[in-house]
Amino acid sequence: MRAIFSLLPSGLIGGFLITATMTTSADGHLAHEKADLAQDLKTAEAMIDAFYSFEPTQLEPFLTDAVEASPRIMYYQGWAEGGNYKVLSRAPCAETEDHKIACPITVQDDPVLALKTGFNVTDTFTLTFADKKIINVETSSNDQPIYYEARKWVQANKPDIMNGPCKGQSDKTGSAQDCARAMTRGYTEFYKTQYGTDK
Repeated sequence: MRAIFSLLPSGLIGGFLITATMTTSADGHLAHEKADLAQDLKTAEAMIDAFYSFEPTQLEPFLTDAVEASPRIMYYQGWAEGGNYKVLSRAPCAETEDHKIACPITVQDDPVLALKTGFNVTDTFTLTFADKKIINVETSSNDQPIYYEARKWVQANKPDIMNGPCKGQSDKTGSAQDCARAMTRGYTEFYKTQYGTDK
């Protein structure tokens, strides 16, 4: 074996060792990234569980490092509880880009039911991670145009709602549960005003 090595060009053995070391290092880094992603996905699923438990004490710990998003998401949980959100289908959380994970949830809720469209909304939670911690949460929904029409109508025609239960909606204060229930009543009135008893 010693004689064979002496016939190899100078540096070839060393180059082989360097390449092998680099390959091993890359494999180890990839394995580490996969492990981190698996942990982040597990955390994301657990946060969704906590959100739909409608128990603020279960959700709050997930938002410790999401300082800006925390008041908004905590308020939204209250809104979902007051709006009687029921999960119809829940797709697995999945990575959409580096350090971002999206969790789509299709729900049935009272504000949308009041509009009698037969449509069920899909809410998507997009979580941003850093060092295995949630640092931001964004939400989006595929609401139909009538939903926004109803909200604008309530804002323009129901000051008792906007200056009452929903007074703190913009700065995420007050009872989100009461606001959701009041908006449901407002959407029901919007529907009757615009479409009568039957659409």
